[in-house]
Amino acid sequence: MDLLEQIRLDYQHFPDQQSYHLYAEDVYFKDPLSEFRGVERYREMIGFIDRWFRNIDLQLHQIEYASPSQICTRWTLNWVAPFPWQPAMSIPGRSELEIGNDGKIISHIDYWDCSRWAVLKQIAG
Repeated sequence: MDLLEQIRLDYQHFPDQQSYHLYAEDVYFKDPLSEFRGVERYREMIGFIDRWFRNIDLQLHQIEYASPSQICTRWTLNWVAPFPWQPAMSIPGRSELEIGNDGKIISHIDYWDCSRWAVLKQIAG
């Protein structure tokens, strides 16, 4: 199975059954809320999402090679926040994945198509 297909399957199963072996040990990760290095930290972040949020649904809209060393995706992440009124939340965005010479992902940068404030306002319903 090629890298593109494995990533497509990870999106379908998110946050379960992620292919952490596709990532370099010191992978660089960044999104509007966090920035760090290491596949273990990446695994912990996804574990946090899985533990705290409900009805997680990551819809993949597009996935393609932008170059031989970069994969770009477009997606929408939906979930129910852990508050008594159970607000449904959604973030549309995109990811840029850089591939190293060994074929592993060395950088994963997420961009949101909305502001952090717009996401927070969804909590109010």
